[in-house]
Amino acid sequence: MELITSLIDFILHIDNHLVEIVNNYQMWTYLILFLIIFVETGVVVMPFLPGDSLLFAAGMLAAQPNDLNIWILIVLLLIAAITGDSLNYAIGKRFGMGITRFKLFGKQVVKEEQIAKTHAFYEKYGSKTIVIARFVPIVRTLAPFVGGIGKMNYGTFITYNVVGAILWVVGLTLAGYFLGNIPFIRDNFSKVVLAIIFLSVLPIIFEVLRDKFSSKKEVQ
Repeated sequence: MELITSLIDFILHIDNHLVEIVNNYQMWTYLILFLIIFVETGVVVMPFLPGDSLLFAAGMLAAQPNDLNIWILIVLLLIAAITGDSLNYAIGKRFGMGITRFKLFGKQVVKEEQIAKTHAFYEKYGSKTIVIARFVPIVRTLAPFVGGIGKMNYGTFITYNVVGAILWVVGLTLAGYFLGNIPFIRDNFSKVVLAIIFLSVLPIIFEVLRDKFSSKKEVQ
């Protein structure tokens, strides 16, 4: 429970935590941010790490007078996102559904129903899932893994991987860079994070509601 509480605090106040990281680690901040994005996208059992909010907050921080350069940040995070997805694809291709047996603190991290939902994404959007999933928490981590399980052509995968990474990293980081200085956003960052999370999971909510209403119509 303490771990979950700490994680929630880190996500909601990631702007403050990033300031502390920059103050304490200076140029090593680039490596820390690189590793967070790489692990969140590349290790299938780590879907709970912050992604969207971290990119937005990093862009916000780069707009302030500090040692972070926005373009160095974007290039490094792009590399992290692309190589992370590629690693996840390789894990899926190598280990398949066996990864669902992995447990953290005695609990199953990746569940069969999560894999099934990601498969449903593939059935609906095809290869474009790799791009769309970049903006959907949890699915973002599972999509390349499922692509590996399904033996998706790697040429197709890497194309959508790069396109998705550019849209996700550049889009959210620059949004933070240009919008972060707006007083309302700066002073209500935790609410902005919640809004980002809500918008990210909106496609899943929409799909669940649509399936629910479709099922009711079929029964009638």
